[in-house]
Amino acid sequence: MSRNSKNSSKSVAKSKRLDRPFKESVLLKAKKIVADYRIILERNKRLGFIGSSVELPTVFADAKTPDKCYKAAKEALLVAVATMIECGQRPPQPASAKKRTVQVNVRLTSEEKLLLANAATNLGFKGISDFIRNTALSRILTNY
Repeated sequence: MSRNSKNSSKSVAKSKRLDRPFKESVLLKAKKIVADYRIILERNKRLGFIGSSVELPTVFADAKTPDKCYKAAKEALLVAVATMIECGQRPPQPASAKKRTVQVNVRLTSEEKLLLANAATNLGFKGISDFIRNTALSRILTNY
């Protein structure tokens, strides 16, 4: 084995270490992508709050307060996206960037609509449709 071969194999091994920081260019790209991800917080009796996103539902974080949970979830998403970029994978686009062209109609009682509207507002969603779509997709994607 030539000397250059040894050095290149060492540099490849070193670049795959988990305890090193990401390159600044990778972090900047990841931050730009994650900035538009929708983070959903759910109350948890034992943990306080659990935060995840529709785009990467298997990446989540928990914390005692909503603010800390949001920050922890954002950090977890940043690490996941930066890792994907480093590995040559393409992170998912933010859900808001995808054009929605299909409509589904759901009939509700006035009480059901009021409950959904209140839940959507309390959880920071734009409206009932946004709340139903994000909640349902999050459940489906985390169960499969």
